[in-house]
Amino acid sequence: MVSTPRILALAAAGSVLLAASACAPEPEPAPQPSASAACAKESLVTRTPGKLTIATDEPAHQPWFVDDEPDNGEGFESAVAYAVAEKLGYARADVVWTRVKFDTAIAPGPKNFDFDINQFSISDERKRAVDFSAPYYLVRQSVITLKSSKIAGRTSLADLRDAKLGAQVGTTSYQAITDLVKPTVEPQVYNSNDDAKKALQNGQIDGLVVDLPTAFSITSAEIDDAVIVGQLPQVGTPEAFGLLLDKDSPLTGCVSGAVGQLSGDGVLKQLEQQWLAQVAGAPELT
Repeated sequence: MVSTPRILALAAAGSVLLAASACAPEPEPAPQPSASAACAKESLVTRTPGKLTIATDEPAHQPWFVDDEPDNGEGFESAVAYAVAEKLGYARADVVWTRVKFDTAIAPGPKNFDFDINQFSISDERKRAVDFSAPYYLVRQSVITLKSSKIAGRTSLADLRDAKLGAQVGTTSYQAITDLVKPTVEPQVYNSNDDAKKALQNGQIDGLVVDLPTAFSITSAEIDDAVIVGQLPQVGTPEAFGLLLDKDSPLTGCVSGAVGQLSGDGVLKQLEQQWLAQVAGAPELT
């Protein structure tokens, strides 16, 4: 039989142990790598260690690229690609370019590049086969006209109020006319952009509203005497371009983060102004 003093001593000792246990600090969890550390160059798993392989189509057209030479850093998408590479820690000499056709790039299956930049519109359907970064460009609507038109050279929305404008029916282009330009003349609608282009060439309308990539295509290769009057402010839900990566690529998060930083820093807007508004002759209409 244990004596009462012995019991009290054991109880006191237990109390001390419990108090010490309660006051003991919890073991700290093992440190986790930060997002910046995970996206450091030495942590990235690329096709070629120490290199970043970027793809685009062939030929690569202006104003997205200049002289069909993606590696010269000129043109909006070339400049964006190098800006993303720099954010990821890759010097210009560490960037390797390759050519991949548009349809091949968006098809399911392994890729021979780390990311592709080629005016890929982000869509849920495409996301089933490939990954996309955060958007690096939100497509703007624009006004094109003939060099001989009365609206050639106009610089503001107010300057277009008396113009007869046209667009394809049911499009954001038509919405831009009604919501932003608000012309005094009833806008014309067409079943297709081909019908609208014919109306422009025949003088039935003063200007045609299309998205900016389409405007570049029409004025550079489809209608010889067509020019871009300017870009309209954003309207509706804009089409967005993203960098394309292999499905479930380990690089997607870091590439997307780099694009987000460039957007937040105003770099993407600066490149857009430089290569699309100034060099390509598509000023903003305000």
